[in-house]
Amino acid sequence: MSVTSEATTVWKGGLADGSGEVAFRSSGIGPFEVNWKARSEGSTSVTTPEELIAAAHASCFSMAFSHALAENGTPPESIDTTASVTFAPGTGITGSHLNVNAVVPGLSRDDFDRIAADAKANCPVSKALAGIEITLEATLA
Repeated sequence: MSVTSEATTVWKGGLADGSGEVAFRSSGIGPFEVNWKARSEGSTSVTTPEELIAAAHASCFSMAFSHALAENGTPPESIDTTASVTFAPGTGITGSHLNVNAVVPGLSRDDFDRIAADAKANCPVSKALAGIEITLEATLA
């Protein structure tokens, strides 16, 4: 069974002087304001396409990592993942950095690193982002 998720953006105006709102139609959350100034200069109150991608990447990686750890016989107590997606005006999205801290009792550091690297390479969002560099910093607590 496949699942299709939907989001809608309504944009008004030009790129530099316009703005929009994005709403997640599948879950009903939002709307969230988006604009070029936030995207090109950063913002603490307006989202960006890159922040939305970061949310997708952090959650997808966490799910893939949790599943792989459980299949290894070492289910995690917790996984805390931050994805940092970088955007350069004129260039585009240049990378995603995953920073994960996990509590996994009974797991060796070597196995942790191997399973984390596999989750990074094979989570569906990582695969969708294959055109950019994806890096991983993983800490086993």
